[in-house]
Amino acid sequence: MSRFEIKMPKLGESITEGTIIVWNVKPGDSVEEDDILLEVNTAKVSAEIPSPVSGTIVEILFQEGDTVPVGTVIAVVDLGGEEDAGVEEKKEISPEKKENTPPLSPEPTAPPAKKQPDNQWYSPAVLRLAAEADISPEQLGRIQGSGYQGRVSKKDIEKYIDQKKKGATPEVGNTLLQTNGTIKPTESKSVAPVFENKPAVRDNVLTTISDDLVKDMDPVRKVIADHMVLSKKTSAHVTSVVEADVTKLALWRNKVKDHFFKHEGIKLTFMPAIAEATIHALIDFPQVNASVDGYKFILKKHINLAIAVSLENGNLVVPVIHDADRLSLSGLALNIDHLATKARSNKLTTADIEGGTFTITNLGSNGAIFGTPIINQPQVAILGVGLIEKRPSVIETPEGDVIAIRHKVYLSLSYDHRIIDGALAGNFLRAIADYLEKWDDNK
Repeated sequence: MSRFEIKMPKLGESITEGTIIVWNVKPGDSVEEDDILLEVNTAKVSAEIPSPVSGTIVEILFQEGDTVPVGTVIAVVDLGGEEDAGVEEKKEISPEKKENTPPLSPEPTAPPAKKQPDNQWYSPAVLRLAAEADISPEQLGRIQGSGYQGRVSKKDIEKYIDQKKKGATPEVGNTLLQTNGTIKPTESKSVAPVFENKPAVRDNVLTTISDDLVKDMDPVRKVIADHMVLSKKTSAHVTSVVEADVTKLALWRNKVKDHFFKHEGIKLTFMPAIAEATIHALIDFPQVNASVDGYKFILKKHINLAIAVSLENGNLVVPVIHDADRLSLSGLALNIDHLATKARSNKLTTADIEGGTFTITNLGSNGAIFGTPIINQPQVAILGVGLIEKRPSVIETPEGDVIAIRHKVYLSLSYDHRIIDGALAGNFLRAIADYLEKWDDNK
């Protein structure tokens, strides 16, 4: 009988793993092509995974709640036909199963210390566990990985942390021993320096009392947490803020919102106008619509605007308007409303969340006047929009300065200082503010 391997799909740009929420099948079940096999959660989307083939479920390799790397075999389907003569069946072994497979040849008990290359890839889960256990990059680089191409898996670092807590010497390839709070080198022809009177690294201990409620993060929140920590480790975050007078925009919206609702069937918010202003600024300053690859940066040909949407469960998704610069104001409004509705009804597809080049997050929806958002990797900047409110302001007139009530908003830009400097960030923000302040009330 021929068999087909179901693999964890890639559900978005920069997504390296997914968490299995529920299996709709079990071994022995018959499935037809496009039947829903399981539901998977990532930081960007919750998706139902259909079967690409018809057949019988032979094996399920991961359980509900497991987080699985993209491309790993998660189930096997028997297609029910005869195999071609002379073709030997070959199953791909998942990284987790490889860890339990004995090596073909014995490994040395103490290989020389080897620093992993600077571009060594670690999953968000590994980086999170390393940060929680106060493991330095040097220590992380010494861990012998059992995953694909020697990568450090989640089980590798959990084993390392467990050995560390027991007082053992978990660093394979390291010649340092820990005794009585003092770190000393073992005997070797190449003598390492001795660090006397240095306290041993201690794990942070979280103290709880009987009245505390301890809850597990849901799968989406776990991936969001990993993604945010990864972003802070990746980009040199800086935030700049400007204040914009959006009185003309506010008056225009009040004038046209009823007509817009009758014509388009949706409410007109400030976000389409802010998106339009942002698109114009991205055209003028293309280095903000970019990503970083080592010491190179990539200027994006398309402007794919991602707009963060808060869900009722407190989580966040970021659907994308592709080629947003080709849309009219009405087109932007319709796309924003459509994607937000799909997000809140858990109907987003992979295409809806892929390929974003710049993100806008509406901080004012929860009453915040401004904030310092975290960059949505692999982008290099994110715009935070604060609460639009009436404030007293000094206005210059031919007769002199006067104090008037104006509609004001703070715009904050968090940017990657590796390729964006303060001058560029300031000019970009100012361009958005100027566009909004000079809003054409004849639109």
